[in-house]
Amino acid sequence: MEQAQITQLGDELYEALSTGKTVAPLTSRGLDITIEDAYHIQQQMLSRRIQNGEKVVGKKIGVTSKAVMNMLGVHQPDFGWLLDGMVYNEGESIEMSTLIQPKAEGEIAFLLKKDLQGPGVTAADVLAATEGVMACFEIVDSRIQDWKIKIQDTVADNASCGVFVLGDQLVDISKVDLGLCGMVLEKNGEIVVTGAGAATMGHPVNAMVWLANTLGKLGIALKAGDIVLSGAMGAMVPVQKGDNLRVTIGGIGGCSVRFV
Repeated sequence: MEQAQITQLGDELYEALSTGKTVAPLTSRGLDITIEDAYHIQQQMLSRRIQNGEKVVGKKIGVTSKAVMNMLGVHQPDFGWLLDGMVYNEGESIEMSTLIQPKAEGEIAFLLKKDLQGPGVTAADVLAATEGVMACFEIVDSRIQDWKIKIQDTVADNASCGVFVLGDQLVDISKVDLGLCGMVLEKNGEIVVTGAGAATMGHPVNAMVWLANTLGKLGIALKAGDIVLSGAMGAMVPVQKGDNLRVTIGGIGGCSVRFV
């Protein structure tokens, strides 16, 4: 794609985010957008947010389950950037007016204590670099109309990241089996989704290895202090004003959020 087109589409997504409005799918416009192009569009959208005063605090991994890969017709995950303006803490309320068409996912968040620079990062490297893990919600949100997305649309739109909520308990990664731990997501007191760590590329650490090595090819390192959301452990749950959600992950703890 021409740089002018990349800039224009990134700016369009940024304006959609800023105004709380959706745009037509980028892939519906007769443009030949590759996944690489989509990441360049993502970078333009990100640069606008940084120019506006936000700071990068980590990354998110998306499209980690077979079901979502099949839905989007791809066989690899994607990634997006986490910014300080996206962070909520355990029990805080999120105003629906700040989101467009949100859905909640229960995930495991990694907090890094050492840099990870691919390529060549292994599972052992990830374990050694991790300060701890915590339960979290990723509130995914799409600036693309009616969630009519292909992989290029979601990548360009910062991997459909909205905001995220961190639990208040940081657990030593050696004290829990992340592949086997179960996840229960409750909405207004009713269990609506269950899942397990294995839903995330077979093991959440596999997702971390993929991210570190993918970023490494681009000359980007994961940094000490970064938060990384490792991918959904179960299906997305639509949310609306008045909803109260809680996710509980075996051996790690829980995280709660309400929408007002």
